[in-house]
Amino acid sequence: MKIGFIGLGIMGKPMAQHLQSAGHEILAPDRASLTAELRAAFTILPDAAAVAAAAEVVILMVPDTPDVEAALFGAKGVAEGLSPGKLVIDMSSISPTATKGFAARIAEKGCDYLDAPVSGGEVGAKQATLTIMVGGSEAAFARGKPLFESMGKNITLVGETGAGQTCKVANQIIVALTIEAVGEALVFASKAGADPAKVRQALMGGLATSRILELHGERMIKRTFAPGFRIELHQKDLNLALQAGKELGVALPNTASTAQLFAACAALGGAGWDHSGMVKALETLAAHKVAPDA
Repeated sequence: MKIGFIGLGIMGKPMAQHLQSAGHEILAPDRASLTAELRAAFTILPDAAAVAAAAEVVILMVPDTPDVEAALFGAKGVAEGLSPGKLVIDMSSISPTATKGFAARIAEKGCDYLDAPVSGGEVGAKQATLTIMVGGSEAAFARGKPLFESMGKNITLVGETGAGQTCKVANQIIVALTIEAVGEALVFASKAGADPAKVRQALMGGLATSRILELHGERMIKRTFAPGFRIELHQKDLNLALQAGKELGVALPNTASTAQLFAACAALGGAGWDHSGMVKALETLAAHKVAPDA
């Protein structure tokens, strides 16, 4: 197939490469940020409208709700190039409410729409092991599933339009709170005089084990905070959760306190750190580091 891909960043680039490896032609809009490698590998067209006109399916993987809106409905955006029967898949993590509005506008053009945010981070994108949470019709999901299988392993049609984004918000709550728990535990253990690496090793064999403890616990100990998944993006996701909670009348007390820890990291200059860097806010509160900086 000819697949338009908009958003060739940390996550999007390997996702597009997996689709290409599966035999699809990747079309991308021209951007000053495109490397020579990407220009050689993919078909580069002038803008998103041209990509949508030439592609059978258009995939978006951009940072936030306004970025999706601009890519879809801005000047020379995807919507200008669509014709009936095409499929638009938004794999970004954005507002569930806005998603429903975007899908309705795309449907007016006779096209299908799926919201299909992912979890698994850069590692999952590179290894094609992403968890993909999908909202949309069963017919549209059937069209998109073979593409999802080139990028991920755990692929679930959660429900109608917006359900994928709702599921991703729930995922981000769990991930953020687990990062906080791992950071808090390692700060506690280290300040008490225990070797945090050995504490992590011991915990990996018990009920406290998790992928967060495995991957991000190691980052906290080795002081490797290059993203990964940036704190500023996880801040955005928790803000989506808090806004949705307000609309639904649902209290999210630990989500709110964890969002404040991310805000503290951003204030320390860490908006671009990997989200495991939340431990630095906890270290500041404890006046103690889990391990010396490299």
